[in-house]
Amino acid sequence: DVQLVESGGGLVQPGGSLRLSCKVSGYADSSYCMGWFRQAPGKQREGVAALYTGGGSTYYADSVKGRFTISQDNAKNTVYLVMSNLKPEDTAMYYCAARPARKMGWVFDPSTYNYWGQGTQVTVS
Repeated sequence: DVQLVESGGGLVQPGGSLRLSCKVSGYADSSYCMGWFRQAPGKQREGVAALYTGGGSTYYADSVKGRFTISQDNAKNTVYLVMSNLKPEDTAMYYCAARPARKMGWVFDPSTYNYWGQGTQVTVS
Protein backbone atom coordinates (compact mmCIF):
# COMPACT_ATOMS: atom_id res chain seq x y z
CA ASP A 1 0.00 0.00 0.00
CA VAL A 2 1.07 3.54 -0.73
CA GLN A 3 1.67 5.60 2.38
CA LEU A 4 2.46 9.28 2.72
CA VAL A 5 3.63 10.57 6.09
CA GLU A 6 4.05 14.28 6.71
CA SER A 7 6.14 15.87 9.42
CA GLY A 8 7.65 19.21 10.30
CA GLY A 9 4.67 21.37 11.15
CA GLY A 10 4.50 23.57 14.21
CA LEU A 11 4.08 27.05 15.61
CA VAL A 12 6.20 29.81 14.11
CA GLN A 13 6.23 33.59 14.30
CA PRO A 14 5.45 35.73 11.25
CA GLY A 15 8.51 35.99 9.06
CA GLY A 16 9.81 32.64 10.23
CA SER A 17 10.48 29.44 8.32
CA LEU A 18 9.51 25.78 8.46
CA ARG A 19 10.38 22.70 6.46
CA LEU A 20 7.71 20.11 5.89
CA SER A 21 8.62 16.56 4.86
CA CYS A 22 6.55 13.93 3.12
CA LYS A 23 7.92 10.40 3.24
CA VAL A 24 6.55 8.19 0.46
CA SER A 25 6.48 4.41 0.70
CA GLY A 26 4.94 1.63 -1.34
CA TYR A 27 4.72 3.58 -4.60
CA ALA A 28 5.52 1.22 -7.46
CA ASP A 29 6.23 3.90 -10.06
CA SER A 30 9.49 5.77 -9.88
CA SER A 31 7.87 8.85 -11.37
CA TYR A 32 4.80 10.53 -9.94
CA CYS A 33 3.35 13.94 -9.21
CA MET A 34 3.53 15.14 -5.63
CA GLY A 35 1.43 18.03 -4.43
CA TRP A 36 1.32 20.02 -1.22
CA PHE A 37 -2.12 21.29 -0.24
CA ARG A 38 -3.42 23.22 2.72
CA GLN A 39 -6.78 23.72 4.34
CA ALA A 40 -7.70 26.37 6.87
CA PRO A 41 -10.85 26.09 8.99
CA GLY A 42 -13.91 26.98 6.96
CA LYS A 43 -11.99 27.14 3.70
CA GLN A 44 -11.54 24.82 0.75
CA ARG A 45 -8.42 22.77 0.32
CA GLU A 46 -5.99 24.61 -1.93
CA GLY A 47 -2.85 23.55 -3.68
CA VAL A 48 0.31 25.47 -2.91
CA ALA A 49 3.12 23.55 -4.65
CA ALA A 50 3.60 20.53 -6.88
CA LEU A 51 6.51 18.60 -8.34
CA TYR A 52 6.94 15.88 -10.93
CA THR A 53 9.51 13.51 -9.47
CA GLY A 54 10.65 12.22 -12.85
CA GLY A 55 11.44 15.47 -14.64
CA GLY A 56 11.64 17.82 -11.69
CA SER A 57 9.09 20.33 -12.96
CA THR A 58 7.69 22.47 -10.16
CA TYR A 59 4.56 24.58 -9.78
CA TYR A 60 3.54 27.16 -7.20
CA ALA A 61 0.38 28.99 -6.28
CA ASP A 62 0.68 32.75 -6.66
CA SER A 63 0.10 33.19 -2.93
CA VAL A 64 3.33 31.34 -2.07
CA LYS A 65 5.54 32.00 -5.07
CA GLY A 66 8.93 33.28 -3.97
CA ARG A 67 8.37 32.11 -0.39
CA PHE A 68 7.84 28.34 -0.67
CA THR A 69 10.13 25.81 -2.35
CA ILE A 70 9.26 22.21 -3.17
CA SER A 71 12.08 19.71 -3.64
CA GLN A 72 12.80 15.99 -3.53
CA ASP A 73 15.37 13.59 -2.17
CA ASN A 74 15.09 10.46 -4.28
CA ALA A 75 17.39 8.46 -2.04
CA LYS A 76 15.06 9.05 0.90
CA ASN A 77 11.79 8.90 -1.09
CA THR A 78 10.93 12.21 0.49
CA VAL A 79 9.50 15.45 -0.83
CA TYR A 80 10.04 18.67 1.08
CA LEU A 81 8.25 21.99 1.30
CA VAL A 82 10.45 24.77 2.63
CA MET A 83 8.33 27.70 3.71
CA SER A 84 9.94 31.08 4.32
CA ASN A 85 8.65 34.51 5.30
CA LEU A 86 5.57 32.87 6.75
CA LYS A 87 2.44 34.94 7.24
CA PRO A 88 -0.55 34.44 9.52
CA GLU A 89 -2.64 33.61 6.45
CA ASP A 90 -0.40 30.57 5.86
CA THR A 91 -1.91 28.98 8.96
CA ALA A 92 -3.56 25.72 7.93
CA MET A 93 -3.35 21.96 7.98
CA TYR A 94 -0.87 20.97 5.29
CA TYR A 95 -1.22 17.74 3.33
CA CYS A 96 0.96 16.01 0.79
CA ALA A 97 -0.65 14.00 -1.97
CA ALA A 98 0.48 11.84 -4.87
CA ARG A 99 -0.89 10.80 -8.24
CA PRO A 100 0.58 9.03 -11.29
CA ALA A 101 2.79 11.27 -13.39
CA ARG A 102 0.78 10.47 -16.52
CA LYS A 103 -2.54 11.45 -14.95
CA MET A 104 -4.08 14.48 -16.59
CA GLY A 105 -5.59 17.43 -14.78
CA TRP A 106 -4.57 20.62 -13.07
CA VAL A 107 -1.83 19.92 -10.54
CA PHE A 108 -3.74 21.90 -7.89
CA ASP A 109 -7.02 20.02 -8.29
CA PRO A 110 -7.19 17.83 -5.16
CA SER A 111 -9.74 15.48 -6.78
CA THR A 112 -7.06 14.23 -9.18
CA TYR A 113 -4.82 12.86 -6.43
CA ASN A 114 -4.99 9.21 -5.42
CA TYR A 115 -3.06 9.18 -2.17
CA TRP A 116 -3.00 11.55 0.80
CA GLY A 117 -1.06 11.93 3.99
CA GLN A 118 -2.63 12.57 7.37
CA GLY A 119 -1.66 16.23 7.49
CA THR A 120 0.56 18.39 9.65
CA GLN A 121 -0.53 21.63 11.32
CA VAL A 122 1.24 24.88 10.59
CA THR A 123 0.37 27.86 12.77
CA VAL A 124 1.85 31.30 12.14
CA SER A 125 1.26 33.61 15.08
